[in-house]
Amino acid sequence: MLCPIVRSSTLRGMDILAQVLDRVRLGGTLLFHFELGHPWHLELPTRPHALFHYLSRGSATLALGQGQDIEMSEGDLVVITRGEPHVFFSDRRAEPLRIIDIDRSSPRLGILRHGGEAAPLSSMICGNFTVSRPLFGSVLELLPPVLLLKPTVDGAWLEAILRRMVSESARERPGQRVALSRLTEVLFVEVLRSWIASLSPGQGGWLGAMSDPHIGPALKLIHESPERSWALSDLCQRVGLGRSVFSARFTRLVGQPMHRYVIERRMLEAAFLLETSDEPIARIAGRVGYETAAAFSKLFHRHHGLSPGRYRAARRLDASHLQPDEPSAKLSA
Repeated sequence: MLCPIVRSSTLRGMDILAQVLDRVRLGGTLLFHFELGHPWHLELPTRPHALFHYLSRGSATLALGQGQDIEMSEGDLVVITRGEPHVFFSDRRAEPLRIIDIDRSSPRLGILRHGGEAAPLSSMICGNFTVSRPLFGSVLELLPPVLLLKPTVDGAWLEAILRRMVSESARERPGQRVALSRLTEVLFVEVLRSWIASLSPGQGGWLGAMSDPHIGPALKLIHESPERSWALSDLCQRVGLGRSVFSARFTRLVGQPMHRYVIERRMLEAAFLLETSDEPIARIAGRVGYETAAAFSKLFHRHHGLSPGRYRAARRLDASHLQPDEPSAKLSA
């Protein structure tokens, strides 16, 4: 299920993705397991994080805003990457079950039955991806608002992961919240792998460019050593392309010129260091390639909208407000 053949060049580029995902707080959990009888209609509100829905049986129609309806069939997985409001239905005219707050008060995942008694019967598992830290933003923003992955015949990783998540949610056990979070992290990585493998040249920004035989190695060099004063000629020589060809190819595949990407990579690295360490700002400036704290602070403020000191204080204040308890669930008819 959902396991396309991954090119060897994509596998080489996955080191960058591993580095990025290793630096974020990536978690999430299952929220609902629906058993749906025709006619049925689910209405989901705006959420601050990505949502995923796996149709394990039957069929459904997905509609977002004024966009085109998407027909889903058994085995499909859809990710609403921006948390936009959306609906699922077998009959749009049916009275919707409105999910006011799509979270759960109990870690146990019970089956919620909704709709009528008629066939076709459908089963859908819904959950969320919760993320923080700035490095993830550059990944999430590259994904389309709606990511639909179709099943294939050469794998069953999705079904296996979700089946394990449902089993984990069925009864309370020590470490349950952590286990669900880890399983969700694996699920998200596999979703990214499948999406990256499906991209055509020029799609997906730097995620898609990782598989290019010339730009992929250049990205890896930049990610490994963002503090270096990378000149266009340095990267051209290392990846075996002329300056004009490399520059045009990098901009076309990544979506921005090489020098701008280096700056963005430095600013994300600096943001990570500010949040996760107590190093002085001057030292962080040097670690991301700037000789003076003043030059670094000016550029950081331009990129993130806050000075390095204020950014560090704001991020730590946000982290202190995170609650470990399971949030509440509310449904309304």
